[in-house]
Amino acid sequence: MRKDLEHKFVTELENNQNIVHKVCSLYTNNRDAHNDLFQEITIQLWKAYPKFRGESKFSTWMYRVALNTAITLYRKSKKQVRTQDYHDFIYKIKSDEYDHTQEQQLKLMYDALKQLGDIDKALVFLYLEDKDYSEISDTLGISEVNARVKMNRIKKKLRTIVNP
Repeated sequence: MRKDLEHKFVTELENNQNIVHKVCSLYTNNRDAHNDLFQEITIQLWKAYPKFRGESKFSTWMYRVALNTAITLYRKSKKQVRTQDYHDFIYKIKSDEYDHTQEQQLKLMYDALKQLGDIDKALVFLYLEDKDYSEISDTLGISEVNARVKMNRIKKKLRTIVNP
């Protein structure tokens, strides 16, 4: 039974790992911090997986856990992300290298996004992932109307940051 659970989790994680990489890019500034946060999110996903009831899509649940983990760790220490030792776990997850060069054209936007608050960053991230406001509100735990209002305010703020 545990082997089946592990196999299903690893498969889902490998199929959706770009979600975690994108969250890591949003909340970190270098490759080591990115890798550390990726590992910490993976650990938190594994710990929470037995409680995943399938009431939402796996990717929606994954966004929520990844964003909550990143925000929590970011708030605890803005200088360095503390992580657990990844090698203490008996399972191994294949992680594709994330090619930062492909994201070069988004660097300016990421820099602007890093100036936003934690919830605002998460909201923009989900919006850019083409999530509808219903899914955004479910993921962030806010009302759909609140998500729309926040997004309009964030767009204005980003315009000001990018074009002062």
